[in-house]
Amino acid sequence: MGSEAEEKKVFDAEAASSMMEKLRGSFSSGRTRSYEWRMTQLKNILRLCDEREQDIVDALRKDLSKPELESTIYEIGMLKNSCKVAVKELKHWMRPEKAKTSITTYPSSAEIVSEPLGVVLIISAWNYPFLLSLDPVVGAIAAGNAVVLKPSEISPATSSLLAKLMPEYLDSSSIMVVEGAVPETTSLLEQKWEKIFYTGNGKVGRIVMAAAAKHLTPVVLELGGKSPAVVDSGIDLQIAVRRIIVGKWACNNGQACISSDYIITTKDYAPKVVDALKHELEKFYGKNPLESKDLSRIVNANHFARLTKLLDDDKVSGKIVHGGERDKDNLNISPTILLDVPRDSLIMNEEIFGPLLPILTVDKVEDSFDIINSGTKPLAAYLFTNNKKLKQQFVATVSAGGLVINDTTVHLAVHTLPFGGVGESGIGSYHGKFSFDAFSHKKAVVYRSFAGDASIRYPPYTPGKLRLLKALLGGSIIGIIRALLGWS
Repeated sequence: MGSEAEEKKVFDAEAASSMMEKLRGSFSSGRTRSYEWRMTQLKNILRLCDEREQDIVDALRKDLSKPELESTIYEIGMLKNSCKVAVKELKHWMRPEKAKTSITTYPSSAEIVSEPLGVVLIISAWNYPFLLSLDPVVGAIAAGNAVVLKPSEISPATSSLLAKLMPEYLDSSSIMVVEGAVPETTSLLEQKWEKIFYTGNGKVGRIVMAAAAKHLTPVVLELGGKSPAVVDSGIDLQIAVRRIIVGKWACNNGQACISSDYIITTKDYAPKVVDALKHELEKFYGKNPLESKDLSRIVNANHFARLTKLLDDDKVSGKIVHGGERDKDNLNISPTILLDVPRDSLIMNEEIFGPLLPILTVDKVEDSFDIINSGTKPLAAYLFTNNKKLKQQFVATVSAGGLVINDTTVHLAVHTLPFGGVGESGIGSYHGKFSFDAFSHKKAVVYRSFAGDASIRYPPYTPGKLRLLKALLGGSIIGIIRALLGWS
């Protein structure tokens, strides 16, 4: 036991360098490139999920008091779906894509070959510590890379479980786990990677990007932001608020990057929205939600203090219209609704990442789009309306990582859609084939024979050659004929 603690303690830049040498050797051997290796690892992740489901649920309960349904469906189930898609489609993804050629290279053929980048680093987040650790790993393995996973130390039970299980189920010569906090992450970031995939907040995202820039390493940054939900009148309000609640409080008690960060609705409609939210929240979590077993707790004391500070801000403390109860000992905060929150308040100027839901009011619902676009681009944006023109305007004018009409968060489960941010909510995307592409290099290949060699590309250059080459580059058949005939 002491030697294990000592081994973890001494993971520094030297240890990281030694680990990289082993991984590079494994990758250079070609073992990760084969279809058979990739398929074996993906199937073993599925086996891990099936055989150790209870261990995973227990770890998530320890870290976040996460309800079993959320753990089973939103973490284990979604990861299994990612694996199943990769297993089903891998042969197709690996196949070279045919590409058209032009008359300038005739006769020729071309293709795009997806090749693995090399050794990649994945730094995951604490809020969905199982899914957000292994979902990118699925893409990295499918693409044929060697991988290092750094789980979040803020979810220590899940981090420890991953460090234990991954060597049991996966090829430990090519897929490794490093536990730890800032010193270990710093040592990892000092190494030269072929790609870094980071899920978390913008502050750390900037540190990751700065470290990557030293080696010109490309990055995928899955960050967050203030994801709005715009609520129009004339809708089925009960269904709308139920979907907002599920996307907010049933997603880790608001500790999710795509949960609704605030609502915008009209002044006239706001009272109805508040009443509907109160009614449905009581149905879901009872009169005393602090005692509900269906709500995750706040992850730690630091985040509890941060959320308390947002609530106690003088500008918003009098705006609470529902909830606000807190249990510091058990790190619980009840679902809380705040009405008519000032836009210059603290709660509206940072991502909430918790069970607090401010409501902004506008004179007409179209004004909400200007509010959204006046801030940084969010990871997600939601609109509830039956107005076709409003839907079109929302899609055309609101810039976000992803949009959903008349629901929240469900785009996450559509593997044919890219999931990622824009601007300060992230760089790059993944899920389904987008995960495979995120960890692949698209290599351009042109095939030619020795037939059809054209003297016009070789010196000495003449006016006739110039005319014909310009016509060939222009792609006009008439122009080529004129050049061949010597016409200007």
